[in-house]
Amino acid sequence: MRNYIKMAVFFLCAALCAGAAYSQDAAVDRSRIAALYQKGCEGGDMSGCVSLGIMYEDGDGVKADKTEAVALYRKACDGGDAWGCNDLGTMYEDGSGVALDKARAAELYAKSCDGGASEGCTSLGVMYDNGTAVGQDKARAVGLYSKACDQGAMRGCAYLGTMYEDGVGVAKDVSRAQALYTRACDAKGGAGCYYLGLMYDNGNGVLKDKPTALNFYQKSCDFRFFNGCNNLAVMYENGEGVAKDVKRAIELYQLACDHGNAKACTNLANILTSK
Repeated sequence: MRNYIKMAVFFLCAALCAGAAYSQDAAVDRSRIAALYQKGCEGGDMSGCVSLGIMYEDGDGVKADKTEAVALYRKACDGGDAWGCNDLGTMYEDGSGVALDKARAAELYAKSCDGGASEGCTSLGVMYDNGTAVGQDKARAVGLYSKACDQGAMRGCAYLGTMYEDGVGVAKDVSRAQALYTRACDAKGGAGCYYLGLMYDNGNGVLKDKPTALNFYQKSCDFRFFNGCNNLAVMYENGEGVAKDVKRAIELYQLACDHGNAKACTNLANILTSK
């Protein structure tokens, strides 16, 4: 959800390495990056507050502190930064560093989306799609996913694809769905790769092709969409489209479970019980 900002962090790191006479293979001092964002935030640059919040949330260059991350996102949001509103929304939605409040999350996603943060549109679309803290409205979800996709949010493109594939909130169009998944996957959007994997795994709109499904699940997992890691593990466990490898399956289930995929946790327990 924060890939664009994290890319900015990466490029700043690269610039610092080049500009501070570091050797090419020298590790970037992450605490220095945090200090620079702190200085920017204190000086009124709200994007610095957002980036510093991410570092506190992840424990990157600073001691992990979800409460501090919330405070920084709130400061950015109050200061007019739409991405700050988006990230604050995720904290309310997850109950991370702040009391769980999905209705407040929806308000923040709406503010974020209106302010031009594409991921806010995607997240608000998910809430309308599922009827979480707002009245379920599939057509509204389609509109939000479309807006997010048009603004370059690949998760929005992938979720819009699911609506076309299932004919929910829009006329069914499997070819359109595949094109949206492909657009997202080609841009390293893990959700797009995952849904392409499902199409080839199940033979929906394409010829069933387990090795191709495996390839897309691998890409999805590599792009940190952890549903893909779970499905990849299933294929390794069962020897579908690849040689059976229970050890690899366990590793992938563990990875997906550690990142919140409940099905992977169950699958991991099952495979360990059967050993």
